[in-house]
Amino acid sequence: MQVDNQAVSYLESRKLVKRWSGPWPAIVNTLLIAGFFYATWWIFQDPRGIMRMYTPYVGYMVCRWLLILFIWLAYIFDFWPFKRTWLNSAHPLLKGVVLTAVSVAAMLLLIKGFFIEILGNFGIAYFNPDRLMAMGLTDFYSIEYAAEAVMMFAAIASWLSPSWVVACENAPWQKLTQPTRGITIVIVTFFLSMIVYLLTMHSHMAILFYPWQQYTAITPPYWEGFANTVSGNFHIAWIMCCTVVVWVYESIWQRYPFNLIQTDWLRRTSSFFGIILVALCMCFFLYYAQDLVWGEAIRGTRREMAPDWRWLHVGETAIFWLVGVLYLSFYGGNWPTKFSRPVNVLLRTLISLAIGAAVYIIYYKTAHLFLGTQKGFSHPQQFPMIPTIWLINIFLINMWFMDGWPGWKAVPKTAEELEETRNEVVASDVRWTPSLGKGLLAGAAAGAAVYFAVITVLPWIGETVTIVK
Repeated sequence: MQVDNQAVSYLESRKLVKRWSGPWPAIVNTLLIAGFFYATWWIFQDPRGIMRMYTPYVGYMVCRWLLILFIWLAYIFDFWPFKRTWLNSAHPLLKGVVLTAVSVAAMLLLIKGFFIEILGNFGIAYFNPDRLMAMGLTDFYSIEYAAEAVMMFAAIASWLSPSWVVACENAPWQKLTQPTRGITIVIVTFFLSMIVYLLTMHSHMAILFYPWQQYTAITPPYWEGFANTVSGNFHIAWIMCCTVVVWVYESIWQRYPFNLIQTDWLRRTSSFFGIILVALCMCFFLYYAQDLVWGEAIRGTRREMAPDWRWLHVGETAIFWLVGVLYLSFYGGNWPTKFSRPVNVLLRTLISLAIGAAVYIIYYKTAHLFLGTQKGFSHPQQFPMIPTIWLINIFLINMWFMDGWPGWKAVPKTAEELEETRNEVVASDVRWTPSLGKGLLAGAAAGAAVYFAVITVLPWIGETVTIVK
């Protein structure tokens, strides 16, 4: 059987094989990634380091847009303009350097060329820090406000860009060749991101200036009544949850359960809006969980008790889970794999949550000692999404650009494996049966029981467990 490997993406056409048996590949890669993370953090981000981009919003903007450029290059453009022969033959270190450099160059061109020079000079002034300084704002706030605006646009794009590939399966342009398909999807998702930005983040930017910019934005914003804050952190919360759920759905869930739907348009639509629904459930649960642990939020206060900070912390908490999700998927072989798909998905979810919780605790106990951040949950200089996304970017460089080197190596899939990859759009190992229906009912009941158990125990955790003193 002959199957053209160009019919599937590069990431789907390869199979990553361990170079050594046992846990050694994961151990070696983890140690190297930890070292590379700390070295690059010191060079680029650490306030005590060299470039000191953790201001915090300049560093936040950079790591956010770097994430999107990685997604565009690997998922949307399928590594165009690089040839598949080069991707298959080049040394992983060379690929990592070249593909990362191209992504960084494109990111700088987009931020400086489009957002600052074009949009900031001819559209919306707050995208250009020089314009804000010329109008009397201090250097620090001019740079921070402009970087925040660019970063908020990135937060939206980091959800919508991969969603079109993962949920919508590139439709209706899936049969186009590169770069036509990539350019089309980038333009469409960029356009949608701009609409969402104007509806969610523009009013947030307008209230940063005094007096509020009521002639150019809705002030106070429409979400004030039900979010208990005028801050755009409310939107950061659910948008970040959407970003996380996209990759949960793609990696440890392997597009389950929506890949049980055989009708293309229904599967794609259900996947796209199902991801949003799951994200909203997670968003409001994480906010509620903070009420149970710290007490009810009080508008007008600061730090942990403030609603605006708690919405931000929803997104931060979700990103900690994403670290666990990607680590399990990339370096844990998406374990376990021997059970039925629903059982595998359930166990992976629990394991990744445990990893995310461990990283959460370790971060808040030690980050101020090693990363130059401030101690505590809610210090104005404490933004855990920056180091966690920085770490995720390194995961992607290692697994997408470097084929998991040095612990793994890429080998081409066989014709049978390629055919299986192409046919796995709809799950073939799960079929509707009466026993499956009973299992779903039992699972729903168990989920409800777990939910009530968690909300019962959270107040006790808040009273007895101390993470930050």
